[in-house]
Amino acid sequence: MLKDYLERLGFSFREPEPARDEEILSVHTPDLLRRVKTGDFYDPDCPVYPNLEFHAKLAVGGAILAQKVHGFSILRPPGHHAGPDFLGGFCYFNNIAVAVRLSGKKTLIVDIDGHHGNGTEAIFLDDPKITYVSLHRMYNYPGTGHRSYANAINVPLPPRCGREKYVEALEGALEQAGRDYEELAISVGFDTYKDDPLASLGLEVSDYYDIGYVLGSLKLPTFCVLEGGYVPEIMGPAAQAFIAGLKEGGAITGP
Repeated sequence: MLKDYLERLGFSFREPEPARDEEILSVHTPDLLRRVKTGDFYDPDCPVYPNLEFHAKLAVGGAILAQKVHGFSILRPPGHHAGPDFLGGFCYFNNIAVAVRLSGKKTLIVDIDGHHGNGTEAIFLDDPKITYVSLHRMYNYPGTGHRSYANAINVPLPPRCGREKYVEALEGALEQAGRDYEELAISVGFDTYKDDPLASLGLEVSDYYDIGYVLGSLKLPTFCVLEGGYVPEIMGPAAQAFIAGLKEGGAITGP
């Protein structure tokens, strides 16, 4: 498990509380909240399972806590495909969006998951306090993120593009986004790893250090929320490399 791996390295963890209904409703409609509570929905990638409401709310609570302490929530289910009134792609509530909305801060959200965060984009589209940046594999689920518009900077990348092209694209997107922010929120996905079956962009584990370093160089109060990643054996080493890069780059993390 990712948590066990990081604990062996000396990382400490805090237990979050499940998010409250009113916190969920800061970004989602009452109808979506009702459907998740009751299981009144059908999506092939979002199964209805025992205690779904508790686990979905706990993942949101983890993101809220991560924002407060400048930490990294590794709880799942993930969230970036959940929009104001829709779920999808294993996502029921949008964890990072709730945390950002409750913070009330001018926030740069950077989504490095291999899939486009269509839900996060939809929630914050045209919000003057938020800029959303997403680097993702082109022509892939959920079929969005082909172009940039309003406050959404979308960078679709070819499969297995590799470290050099990825880092160059990230640096370009951050330059476009500017530096006038109070915090950095990162949707972290390790499905860009070279052997990931769903969204590979040809990255090595060591490349996550470089990605973290570039983001850390913004030197903003930073929190992270886990999204995708489907090669279990690399999750711990990739997270370790990414966190090390963030810290070395100068991100403000930790309590």
